[in-house]
Amino acid sequence: MKTLFTLLAAVTLTINLLQPLQANELKPLKLHLVGDSTMSDKPNLAYPERGWGQLLPQFLSPQLTVVNHAANGRSTRRFLNEGRWQLLLSELGKGDYVLIQFGHNDSKQSDPARYAAADTDYQRFLTQFIAEVRQQGATPMLASPICRRNFAEDGSLKRDLAAYASAAAKVATETEVSFFDLQQHSCDFWKQLGKAAAQPYFIQVPADLYAKFPAGTEDNTHLSVQGASKLAQFFVRDLKAQQHPLAAYVYRELL
Repeated sequence: MKTLFTLLAAVTLTINLLQPLQANELKPLKLHLVGDSTMSDKPNLAYPERGWGQLLPQFLSPQLTVVNHAANGRSTRRFLNEGRWQLLLSELGKGDYVLIQFGHNDSKQSDPARYAAADTDYQRFLTQFIAEVRQQGATPMLASPICRRNFAEDGSLKRDLAAYASAAAKVATETEVSFFDLQQHSCDFWKQLGKAAAQPYFIQVPADLYAKFPAGTEDNTHLSVQGASKLAQFFVRDLKAQQHPLAAYVYRELL
């Protein structure tokens, strides 16, 4: 019995050591998320799609409030032109953090309202966002767009957003902000899994199940609950690896 109590005490001590500071020792902060549908909250919980920002709070102390401004179909250009960026700035407080992630819709050349070339306007908008966050006394952060499940016939993974990931990394270096390469993490992970094993991380629904998709749908861009949770894990692990100030607010990782 004494051995059992000793073991339980050791386990409890280990768990406590793995936790961040106690909530009352952590300063309340806000983390604002800015991005597109791969990050945004999905109000229809009856449908399996989730944004990774929606799953992020489950890995964080409640002392870090996540405010998700990300919205479906938005690019850097559209987010700014619709007034969403100005709304964010009006809500931003000194000491807040802002994580910016775009690319999927910026790449749509057929849509002038959203398109922002990776080597010009995309970088210009990101640079503007970073400067304006700093003017508010907040801390900007950049993330690269996540990888699609886009496999070629030979089984290789197509990295169709690589130019935007590289552009985001370039801006992060030039402006000296923390960079989270979710493109690299997710592409490497999908490649390791292969096409079939990567499927559960994305939306794949059969026919006659959802009114929105009576014939079913195969979506290799938007994330399932499993995929959103995995991307959130990539982000919090990067916080820890970079010894970022927000790493203190990470309270668990699902491996």
